[in-house]
Amino acid sequence: MEETSLLTPKCTLVPAHFYQQASSRDILGEVVVLDEGDVVKAVEMRQYDSVLVYAAPSEDTGAVPELWYVLRDLPGIQDYNKILASWKEGRLYLGIAQGNGLLLANSFEAPDFTTAEYYIFLALNQLQLNPEVSSIYWRHKISPEDEMSLYRYFRSVELL
Repeated sequence: MEETSLLTPKCTLVPAHFYQQASSRDILGEVVVLDEGDVVKAVEMRQYDSVLVYAAPSEDTGAVPELWYVLRDLPGIQDYNKILASWKEGRLYLGIAQGNGLLLANSFEAPDFTTAEYYIFLALNQLQLNPEVSSIYWRHKISPEDEMSLYRYFRSVELL
């Protein structure tokens, strides 16, 4: 059964010792443009000693951001270089870790898969990770063509 996720770029990961619930809106407003109707929520991410602060369109939504699922599933990857992605509705959600250390948690506007690949390779380059010795994992199925495109660069392409 697929979880329902909130597909939003309006989220940020805050170290737990810096987070104060009363200032959630201000914290998120420093990194994204909030709409007047956005409801700011937060969920603890204990495995990273952090809090994911995000904007929801209304108070009653029980969904959490897609990035939360990426971060939740990232530690379950057994490789040393952990690369987990999700590409839904024109947005790439990407989590990268090395061992137990989180290196990147972000989302990028990617209207097509070529753009999603660009952001993946840009992040790997910035973090000095070699895709040839790494596997990339996906939370959702990608097309066979997109999978084959990634196989040219990665050791393997896996679906969680």
